Amino acid sequence: MANAQSYQCRAPSLIQPASPSKKPASQPRRIKPISGYTLAMSWSPEFCRTRKDNARHKTQCSGDDGSFAFILHGLWPDAQGPSYPQWCRPTRALSPAIVKRNFCMMPTARLMATEWAKHGSCMARRPETYFRISRIMFGAVVFPNMDRLSRKPLTAGQLRQAFVSANEGLAANMIRLKVNRRGWLEEVRICLGQGFRPKRCPSHMQMLGNDSAVKIWRGA
Repeated sequence: MANAQSYQCRAPSLIQPASPSKKPASQPRRIKPISGYTLAMSWSPEFCRTRKDNARHKTQCSGDDGSFAFILHGLWPDAQGPSYPQWCRPTRALSPAIVKRNFCMMPTARLMATEWAKHGSCMARRPETYFRISRIMFGAVVFPNMDRLSRKPLTAGQLRQAFVSANEGLAANMIRLKVNRRGWLEEVRICLGQGFRPKRCPSHMQMLGNDSAVKIWRGA
């Protein structure tokens, strides 16, 4: 199991442009003033638990291109209230150079294209800018020892505190956790202000109770 990504992943040698993501008809285009951001980090072992043989998720889950722990799900702009900006404008295909540079952070071209189209297009004019900011924010996070945490009973409060202890300037009320219905960790989300500094999560964002049990899948 990886606690860091970049030295363990191997970007595929033949990378094609990432086809642009189109706005689903069911989702509205929302252009709103940005009040802050969410740094959403997915726990890859849990995501890949049932997807190792799924061709759609091969680069992330098969093990052929690396072994991943946390990956960046996305850097999302927020607005005042629960309605956030999204799909702000149509986007073009991402170049192979962009896909290769960001592969160890987001190990699927489809994920990169979706995050750029849905969220990044509301933050920047160029995908290079969006992914540069994303790399800086993701690279600034110090991850606790997830292997050790996974081997003992754990609560949401304890997991938050592990992140707080590892990251100066971070507080428990700045961290949201997403678990599935069986209690397994899926994502850690850090709330950021307009200047990309951690901030207390807004009250409309649902927070998992500190006493809630959290399980961490280490991988098979």
